[in-house]
Amino acid sequence: MAQPQKVVLAYSGGLDTSVIAKWLSVEHGLEVVTFTADLGQGEEIEPARAKARAMGIPDDHIFIEDLREEFVRDYIFPAFRANAIYEGSYLLGTSLARPLIAREQVRIAAEENADAVSHGATGKGNDQVRFELSYLALNPKLTIIAPWRIWDLNSRQKLVAYAREHDIPVPVTKKNPYSSDENLLHISFEGGILEDPWNEPDEEMFKLTVSPERAPDCPTYIEIDFAQGTPVAIDGERLGPVALMTRLNDLGGANGIGRLDMVENRFVGMKSRGVYEAPGGTILRAAHRDLETITLDREVLRIRDSLVPTYAQLIYNGFWFSPEMKLMMDFVNSTQENVTGTARVRLYKDNCDVVGRKAPKSLYD
Repeated sequence: MAQPQKVVLAYSGGLDTSVIAKWLSVEHGLEVVTFTADLGQGEEIEPARAKARAMGIPDDHIFIEDLREEFVRDYIFPAFRANAIYEGSYLLGTSLARPLIAREQVRIAAEENADAVSHGATGKGNDQVRFELSYLALNPKLTIIAPWRIWDLNSRQKLVAYAREHDIPVPVTKKNPYSSDENLLHISFEGGILEDPWNEPDEEMFKLTVSPERAPDCPTYIEIDFAQGTPVAIDGERLGPVALMTRLNDLGGANGIGRLDMVENRFVGMKSRGVYEAPGGTILRAAHRDLETITLDREVLRIRDSLVPTYAQLIYNGFWFSPEMKLMMDFVNSTQENVTGTARVRLYKDNCDVVGRKAPKSLYD
């Protein structure tokens, strides 16, 4: 293959991807384009522009996009129409974000006449697979550059040394022992004391939820309206996708709902301990699942539920743009035609209980 000339990098603005931007330019002589996506990660992303400039990236090669609406509407909601959940617990927050980022990289590559794409995922995790399967599905002609699998900067000390050698600002902050990823669906934590599965997570680590002990002593009741399996309103107020997820996250977090501590099986063949917070997603799944009990035919529900592990595994393993995923989505969407109605949910100290449900086409008599 010909040596690539121009690369679109998934750029967070952190130390790793800043080093990658410089490394792609200095070591490989590539023209670098950066892409930063706002998926509701709870922090200002505009500083990524200044950081990219510090890497020598010209303004017309820096792309920053607000993808929150699309993320919720076209990725989170379709997964929740299927009640997708991985290994019985994980609501797929990171897994759903990666194909959207990859898709935008491929689009920008076409727009900018770039012939390569790159990411900052390590060589031992799932994200490298999710990014690269998406690239291959959308444009197999692009060269994929995965620095963590080929460079010798395999420690934080080497990364910092390289950054200082090339005048890349190294953040001086209180050391965070965890690796985390946040978006509108969840926040994940790995590493540090969590690498020992016997260690209990530190309460100070949690960001989106209060502990059940500190949650209100009185329950909170909410009503969620669905239209063909998609949530559209809370307590009678119609909300857009982003506003709805934000509201559910706030309500769930205030009541200590949505924490998860699990050891999962990665696609690449190792077990990984992760701690998650997904307050809004936890509520949404419970409400949707319950509404289906009065709106779905018994055998349709049984067949759909038998496919949920496969549906979730396809998302987790990075096959969002595969033909089998499209087949599954079309089937799931067909089951949702009558899933219109309201679920009343009681939130109380890490408990999320559906206490009422109604639907215009209810099968309950």
